Amino acid sequence: MQIGLLYSRIRKDEKLLLSELRDRDHEVEKIDVRKQTFDISGAPDSFADLDIVIDRCLATSRSLYATKFFEAYDIPIINSNTTADICADKVKNSLALEAAGVPTPETTVAFTKDSALEAIENFGYPCVLKPVVGSWGRLMAKIDTRDAAEAILEHKATLGHYEHKVFYVQEFVEKPGRDIRVLAIDGEPVAAMARSSDHWLTNAAKGAETDVFELDDEAKALVQDASDAVGGGLLGVDLMETGDSYTVHEVNHTVEFKALDSAVETDIAGTVVDWIERKAEEADSSLEVTA
Repeated sequence: MQIGLLYSRIRKDEKLLLSELRDRDHEVEKIDVRKQTFDISGAPDSFADLDIVIDRCLATSRSLYATKFFEAYDIPIINSNTTADICADKVKNSLALEAAGVPTPETTVAFTKDSALEAIENFGYPCVLKPVVGSWGRLMAKIDTRDAAEAILEHKATLGHYEHKVFYVQEFVEKPGRDIRVLAIDGEPVAAMARSSDHWLTNAAKGAETDVFELDDEAKALVQDASDAVGGGLLGVDLMETGDSYTVHEVNHTVEFKALDSAVETDIAGTVVDWIERKAEEADSSLEVTA
């Protein structure tokens, strides 16, 4: 099978996938999105024999455009552009979860400093201000006072990119010092870990400690519903415990799994490649039916 790996940097996650793919004798075409060009009139010759492509781009903009091009070329890509578009933007992510009836933190979006300050005051302190696009816990702020709110809003308003003029304000969820990352394939959990920290941010990228987490039936159902809400695929679903229940605060589309791989006994890369093979076979069968 010919499998394309779309990337901008080969991290441990990509190395795990590449090793598993090559162990199964698949031919892998590594596509460096920083060097690749995409023509609107047709696919490059180097893409001609690809059975499926895996999007592992780090940059959101590159991921969104590249997945759009592969779909225009009728080359199967995972995850889909639809899923990438929803997951890459926190506003779209929240709207999709809310529309699907998935419990998610209360969120308000504003477009000016004054309206954002009003939203923050309505939430009360503390609350959270997040960038609409971003990962690894960067540029997130827990706002404890009006003075802090005014200073942070002023700072964001002076930044150049239009995304900083979209103020995404969210309730602060009192979690038990941890959140839960679930790696899911079309809504089916592969493995889950708790990410624990004394800091209010519990991202593994911020140094949180990780440990295996056993999902109960409610959590499994929420993972399935959250996956369906954003279009399915290989996803990282982030849950927070709220007393005896959960809330889903985010779904990630180019999910990293190296920390999870170290925390659990599940063969993460093997399970993911099993799914990639199935998706490629399904795409090939679909083409045969329509031919």
